[in-house]
Amino acid sequence: MLRRLGLDPTQVRSRLEAGGRRGRPGGGGDEPAHTSHAKRLIENASKEAREARSELTSDHLLLAALHEPRGAMARILSEAGVSPERVRAELDAAPAVEPTRAPVRRASPAAERPSSAGLHPGLPPHLRKSSTPRWRLLLLAAVPVSMLLGYVLHAPAVWVFLTACLGVLPLAGFMGDATEHLAHRTGPTVGGLLNATFGNAAELIIALMALRAGLVELVKASITGSILGNLLLIMGLAIIAGGAGRSELKFNRTNAGMSASMLALAVVALAFPALYHAVHPEAAARAAELRMSEAVALILILTYGCSLLFTLRTHRALLGGEAHPLDGPVWSTRKAVLVLAAATVGVAVESELLVHAATAATETLRLSPMFLGLIIIPIIGNAAEHAAAVVLSRKGQIDLGLQIALGSSTQVALLVAPMLVFASVLMGRSMNLVFTPFEVLALGMATGVAAIITLDGESHWFEGVQLLAVYLLVAVGAFFL
Repeated sequence: MLRRLGLDPTQVRSRLEAGGRRGRPGGGGDEPAHTSHAKRLIENASKEAREARSELTSDHLLLAALHEPRGAMARILSEAGVSPERVRAELDAAPAVEPTRAPVRRASPAAERPSSAGLHPGLPPHLRKSSTPRWRLLLLAAVPVSMLLGYVLHAPAVWVFLTACLGVLPLAGFMGDATEHLAHRTGPTVGGLLNATFGNAAELIIALMALRAGLVELVKASITGSILGNLLLIMGLAIIAGGAGRSELKFNRTNAGMSASMLALAVVALAFPALYHAVHPEAAARAAELRMSEAVALILILTYGCSLLFTLRTHRALLGGEAHPLDGPVWSTRKAVLVLAAATVGVAVESELLVHAATAATETLRLSPMFLGLIIIPIIGNAAEHAAAVVLSRKGQIDLGLQIALGSSTQVALLVAPMLVFASVLMGRSMNLVFTPFEVLALGMATGVAAIITLDGESHWFEGVQLLAVYLLVAVGAFFL
């Protein structure tokens, strides 16, 4: 199959083996030991074979390798200019599969034939021909409707608020898709940096618009709410989805442990300004409070930069980070940039409508500003990413699901919050990092519960239920504040 794709099998084997040995002390044996990536690849290939009701063949191994878009095999094919579509066509046209180590049984003729949609039966999700999710296309209609209600008809604030909320959802999804496709084009290091930078872009835009409108307390509540939503709601749903029908879930405990320690650091950092405020409640201390918040924000940003160096460069193999599977063919760089730019502008417009209608809408709906910032805004800004975490976990990729939930939480705490502090200085709004006792305690308890559940590297669906219970308790408390 490699020869049919125009590749030299010997050279491909040499590159794969060299990559397997890279950075590893010389161990015994003539062949490199299986990395965690290789073990995951074999597991995915076996799963594809079971779904096709076949024994494991080289077809399944190749497809599983392509399912890891930042893996060595996918990178070799990309450098050679071999597209996923061509691989699919060659596999569909292949008369037989040559076993690599032992004879294997081909799938039944019915399983080998392409389906009515022209797809190979064992194709992983990112190689299947697919279109934009229908729900996203339907919700896109909310974008012009919200603009019409807000800018032309000057409709009641509650209707503008609701349609703007719906309009943000698909646009945030397109921003996430464009970032993922750009990351796939740029390689693992730059791609990881793109994901880390734009992972919470929609929520950051909403917060900036609220900050510009002077809703500082709403912005601060949305920071806390985003961390809690990712840590409790999304991780809980991901564990429930991944654990449904399984007695036990296993995931990368090293990655989970690092995220838990980073969140603990964030809670400590956010607690100090609140403690200072409690010790010095007098108005004369407000200027020092702001300077302290700026110093804390700088420390958090520097720590976040070191965490990127740790995860993307020095200890990438240890953490075993995965790329999100892509739906359909990889977009060109030009298309990804255009989609990202258009979606960003759309989110900015919808955020402005949402923020200006927020105060009147919450009074009409009888919601407190705390509940709006702690629960509603974070769910809207992260809905597309949250859905991806749940779907991936349901497909058995629990590491990816948890990576989204935990990674997004740490990004908000260590990057988004400090960025908003410095942005407030430029806007003249003077936002500090003094959070209410309720918010600080909620963050501390949520971090502790999440750490207890994830640090052993194992879980089950009921622990997901427990996380959801904690989130609902926080929501009830915010509603009655």
